[in-house]
Amino acid sequence: MEKLKKGDLMEFYKREIGVSKPRNFSRRISASEAMVKRLDLYGKLTGHEGCVNTIDFNATGDVLVSGSDDRRVILWDWATATSKFSYPSGHMDNIFQTKFMPFTDDRKIITASADGQVRLGLVLENGRVETKKVGKHQGRVHKLAVEPGSPYILYSCGEDGFVQHYDLRSNSSSKLLRCSSFTENNKQSSSIRLNAIVIDPRNPNYFAVGGSDEYARVYDIRMYQLDARTSSDKPIDTFCPHHLVKTHDVHITALAYSNTSELLVSYNDELIYLFQKNMGLGPVPLSLQGEDLNKLEKPQVYSGHRNSQTVKGVSFFGPTDEYVLTGSDCGHIFIWKKKDAKLVRVMVGDRHIVNQLKPHPCIPVLATCGIEKTIKLWAPTSKDVTPLPPDVQEIMEANRRGREDHSRVTLTPDMIMHVLRLHRRQALAYIERRENLGDVDSDDDDDDGGGGAYVLGFSDGEEGENSECSIS
Repeated sequence: MEKLKKGDLMEFYKREIGVSKPRNFSRRISASEAMVKRLDLYGKLTGHEGCVNTIDFNATGDVLVSGSDDRRVILWDWATATSKFSYPSGHMDNIFQTKFMPFTDDRKIITASADGQVRLGLVLENGRVETKKVGKHQGRVHKLAVEPGSPYILYSCGEDGFVQHYDLRSNSSSKLLRCSSFTENNKQSSSIRLNAIVIDPRNPNYFAVGGSDEYARVYDIRMYQLDARTSSDKPIDTFCPHHLVKTHDVHITALAYSNTSELLVSYNDELIYLFQKNMGLGPVPLSLQGEDLNKLEKPQVYSGHRNSQTVKGVSFFGPTDEYVLTGSDCGHIFIWKKKDAKLVRVMVGDRHIVNQLKPHPCIPVLATCGIEKTIKLWAPTSKDVTPLPPDVQEIMEANRRGREDHSRVTLTPDMIMHVLRLHRRQALAYIERRENLGDVDSDDDDDDGGGGAYVLGFSDGEEGENSECSIS
């Protein structure tokens, strides 16, 4: 067994002699590379009857909430791998996100879905759950953002391009802004279909959105009235890797803010980038020329994975966000050091695809889900420090070739519509085969590899055809 590093041993020594405070000791050990390399499968949570698309810990980390294509919400005692209770969400289509509202004793759970609804689940004293619609988008709603420390305020973003603001005290929602594309030569702007929104934890007045173009946009809530008819959608800043500016052939699948306001941006069939505040392109990025771009510091880049077949999340990990992690089409979980993008772990997280990852708020525990029906839990329980797999270069090279081969294909709107329709037909055929074979609720029986997985991340506008396993 590989030994702990000298620095880690010193932390144990300081703790024993009382020099290091318990909290400081815990944080430093949790952030150690040796701890990350001991992450191992802790257990599985089984109970959903469809793909699990979203997971979230409560503030103390003792309860995990999940949402699925089966349209049910389950609250878990993850440590004992048992379900506390579940309830039908009231959604008519796949759940894409579930979140606890802060300071509500875990009795208010907000959900978003492919049916365009944002719904609130109220856990009553008798254990029953009442649900009600609090907002509606025209198109899928992929992500929600809850204002830090507020039991009332949240935001949603949808494929209709709108960001909506909610105050649960008034049971009302307001259209805050409609995100539009940047244009040149007075061309008419089009709506940006949104599937990512995050709030800056250090300044909750700022929130960032991402969607069907290459720019992550940051807005200031103080600049907007709660009525999109009178609001401009001009951001205060935009972020994009220099080589992707004006490319128009990528879209953003996920965003994450660190505790120090660094912005992590993950692109479909591209890479992951970490932006510092001084790396912004300003509110009008198209005004920058090549020479101006070259003056700006370039973001840190994280590579090795592939984010193509479904919509992958991205997250920080560690007590002070020392690591960056994501899932991959190859079924692996990738973990890099944030500072230098050194790859420290590549571990098998799913037989097919890993989509969402949620770190525990206090300890080095991780929950993940993919296109299977289970949730996997990871903890530093391994006795050995696990090195990178011997075939890591082959895994990364296969992912790189996949990205490059895909980038050579120019997807016209007609082609995208054709792919979506073809994929729906494949999904329906897959479901029919499963029914004919007597589907068994077991991950090990999903030999088809989740053929119904959501491919491009955006709807083609045809209502009532969202039966495929959709991952947001």
